[in-house]
Amino acid sequence: MVGLAVAWLLCRQGHRVELIAPADSDRTPGRSGSAAALGLLMAQVYRRSSGRGWRLRQQSQALWHSWRQELAQRGHPIPYRPGLLQLAATAEELEAQRRLVEQRQAQGLPLQLLDRAALHALEPPLPEAALGGVLSPADGQLDPIAAMAALRVDAQAAGLQTRTATVERISRGVGGAERWLVHGHDGRTCACRWLVVSAGLGSAALVEPLGHERPQGPVLGQALELQIPSGCGDPSTWPGSVSWGGINLVPRPEGRLWLGATLEPGAMADPGPLADLRHLGGQAPDWLRQAQVVEHWQGLRARPLGRPAPLLEQLEPGLLLASGHYRNGVLLAPASAAWVAEHIATGDAPERH
Repeated sequence: MVGLAVAWLLCRQGHRVELIAPADSDRTPGRSGSAAALGLLMAQVYRRSSGRGWRLRQQSQALWHSWRQELAQRGHPIPYRPGLLQLAATAEELEAQRRLVEQRQAQGLPLQLLDRAALHALEPPLPEAALGGVLSPADGQLDPIAAMAALRVDAQAAGLQTRTATVERISRGVGGAERWLVHGHDGRTCACRWLVVSAGLGSAALVEPLGHERPQGPVLGQALELQIPSGCGDPSTWPGSVSWGGINLVPRPEGRLWLGATLEPGAMADPGPLADLRHLGGQAPDWLRQAQVVEHWQGLRARPLGRPAPLLEQLEPGLLLASGHYRNGVLLAPASAAWVAEHIATGDAPERH
């Protein structure tokens, strides 16, 4: 997602761009974190109110809004569902939500509290143990695969060149327009003045031989698509996607629901976390327990080791790293692309702090 967002923005700004990536953006085993993501955009409901994470989320939320409008105008709409409802399971969580709503409303942001009566009125019913919830109507969810397809097609219309290949290594060139060389497994080498490394878990191995240690570890996530039993209600009538104890429930068309995702260090799936996900940690309503599994998938998130996510760094003149987004690659893709575009626009100026 981040690589496509960067390529799209640069093409639309008039740059000549080649995107080199393996063909892994579909729903296949071992798919990338972007293709496996649920596409939740958590910006205003984010608990912090300052710092880089807050700024990136607010910038990305605004950019996704304008990007979706722009893409739709050119015939590439991205399915989007507004609203995000975070449930509280304890009195402490409910109090934290109350403080957050007060803070956001003071900032002019439209968060609101829902009490138990309001939650119990929703169909299908939410977990009985929920004491309340905070609703952020400005946050939402978009379909990651549809978004990546829209960005790719629209960028190609603006001149994007794509190459399906695995990059084996990168090396320094002779300078000028050929200061970076990209060596593919297909035996081809291309030269460029600016190189953006956004290869997820593969990024560290590309930049380390150049003397830049940016280790990242895999965190596996499993997710499910469920068919809701008839007569139980329609999740699309909820005021948005729902988050319960770190588990997200995303309404889908035709009475279906996405449920995810697990947080499993490493690259091997474990049936234990999947079972816990399936039953919402023992709090799943009857209709959810009775739902039929339509699809089960998994993907790997790239989590920086020893550094905060994401990794947005100019490593050398012309060499930019935009990787390690962990659980927020879909959300932060536009802000990451804007960061890259700004660095290219300002040339080789040093990082600003």
